[in-house]
Amino acid sequence: MDALLQFLQPLFAAAFTLWGAPITWLEIVAFVLAVAMVIFNIRVDPLGWPLAIVSSLLYFALFWRSRLYGDASLQILFVVVAGWGWWQWLRGTTADGGALKVQSLGTHGKRVVLIALVIAWPATGLFLKTYTDTDVPWWDAFPTAASVIGQWLLGRKYVENWVAWTVVNIVSAGLFAYKGLWLTVLLYAIFVVMSVVGWRTWKRQIVAA
Repeated sequence: MDALLQFLQPLFAAAFTLWGAPITWLEIVAFVLAVAMVIFNIRVDPLGWPLAIVSSLLYFALFWRSRLYGDASLQILFVVVAGWGWWQWLRGTTADGGALKVQSLGTHGKRVVLIALVIAWPATGLFLKTYTDTDVPWWDAFPTAASVIGQWLLGRKYVENWVAWTVVNIVSAGLFAYKGLWLTVLLYAIFVVMSVVGWRTWKRQIVAA
């Protein structure tokens, strides 16, 4: 971790100031890569996954310096899951052995996802409150837990991943505003719009199938 932060240190130089907070070159690069990643995801293009890996590593460094340890740790998980998701989109199959395609969760699947969130959110919050010096353990915990679920849904091409990301992005935008990460706030506001676009685009694919 220290080696990564040291390697990226030049990118922590301020490029400009926005609303009294410095915007670093690292945040700008991560911003551009993250937007490109979501565009590829909307298009169901596997190239979004390698972009996710690089963007997540950059955001890990940014969030760690901001003491958002839940979101920082989540980025490392994203790197791992992005590798898995990349493989799923290239080689994954459905239960009947067919190629993985855009699909929808059934009633049972939605219930399982909600139960997982109800368990994961307080568990993550308690961990952050107990073992880190974060000043927003419960607020940081929600997008952390919900993002893990959203990433799994995305990897398996469930259309409901866009609903999960919409909620995550709204909560995260408020969290990053509190931390003064204004360019990242803008990014997550854009993500909210893109999540709605993604949901509508994937829904049309299901109807057309």
